[in-house]
Amino acid sequence: MSKLVRDLMHTGIITCKPNATLGQVAVLLDQHQVHALIVTDRDGRPNGILSDLDLMAGEWLSSDEESLKVMRSLTASDLMTQPIDTVGANVPITEAVNLLIDKHVSRLLVTDNGKPVGIISLSDFIASMAEKAQTSRNTVADVMSDAILVCRGKTPIASAARAMTSAGWRSVLVVDAKGKILGVVSGLDLLPFIKNGLDEKVVVRDVMHPALTIDMHASLQEAAKLMIENHYHRLVVIDKDDPDAFPLGAISTFDIVAEMARPDSVWQKT
Repeated sequence: MSKLVRDLMHTGIITCKPNATLGQVAVLLDQHQVHALIVTDRDGRPNGILSDLDLMAGEWLSSDEESLKVMRSLTASDLMTQPIDTVGANVPITEAVNLLIDKHVSRLLVTDNGKPVGIISLSDFIASMAEKAQTSRNTVADVMSDAILVCRGKTPIASAARAMTSAGWRSVLVVDAKGKILGVVSGLDLLPFIKNGLDEKVVVRDVMHPALTIDMHASLQEAAKLMIENHYHRLVVIDKDDPDAFPLGAISTFDIVAEMARPDSVWQKT
């Protein structure tokens, strides 16, 4: 019997009130190490969803005092996305996967008889995939993206944030002059500057964390396990026979979920 959404969802829903400042939202995201939270009304009903990308799309990382003044006056209700994409707890996970693909979202609010009971995200699907037996098809090279977002170590964090927002990516790869991987900067790395303000001298080298790489010939199961074990949403793809060469591309949770949604995928077989 195929699994249902309730089998994969997690029940911990991080929430805030509509009048929460964006600085307070940043604190919650940072404390709980999550990418989004649910904005609820005074009765606890979900009103919208607010993600780290929503915060980065603003002017928090600008050195312009006027822009910062405007951003400080905004609340969660000003930036949240409405309506929230939802899925029933008793829906087959194959339908939930297709919802993520069709709507191009990273998570769904799970409801049971209209009441919120949990969240199901890309990471939950990837974790479940990691437990499955390896399929005959699909190495990392089969589904990876050739496009990668890169910057140099001396790039100001404000510039990196703008690039991530424009590209719709949650991270940027940091390389040296020869293309060698130095690290990665993600939205979570930038959250402290939303809370505490921007120091114009801070560059990506100061806040980056180690990049996680995977060989192009590795299986999708290996990629999924690596993502789950390290809580990463994107891996840098390399050729292990030439590890210092410029990266070949990247593979993300979205790439793997898209593969799961293919009609011939093992996930689509009942």
